[in-house]
Parts: sequence; structure tokens; C-alpha cells
Amino acid sequence: MAMDAREIEQLIKARIPDAEVTIRDLAGDGDHYAATVIAESFRGKSRVQQHQMVYEALKGQMGGQLHALALQTSPPQR
Repeated sequence: MAMDAREIEQLIKARIPDAEVTIRDLAGDGDHYAATVIAESFRGKSRVQQHQMVYEALKGQMGGQLHALALQTSPPQR
């Protein structure tokens, strides 16, 4: 069963409330998405730590309902 883009956004925002999330369905199949996540809570964290925060928010859906997620993260530009 595929995962809906809104569900991905909701899971991320539940874990990272200050996040601005943009989701794109790359293949139209509900399995391959690209996400851009911008959050002040990323400031001072490495890219790996930022990605870990997003993956934790997805509650183990990666590799299951969500097959692929191309992820870009950053704190807001000042």
C-alpha cells in the first residue's frame, strides 16, 4: 500500500512542528517522493542529524509503505 504525500507531511510536522515541508511525488506511484524540509530546529545540526530527525518522524515507514524519499533539509536562510 502506497503512502500519501499529506501523510508524510503530517508525520514530519508532528515530530518537527516548526518545519516547512514540500513533498513531490516523483513517479506518480505513491512510493517515490522528494521532500524538502526547512526547520529552525535543524540549525547547528549536521545534515546527517537533520535527516535522522526526518526519518525518525516517519516512524519506520521507509522501506515499507514509503519505498524511496529523496530528502533535502536545512535551517531557514537568515
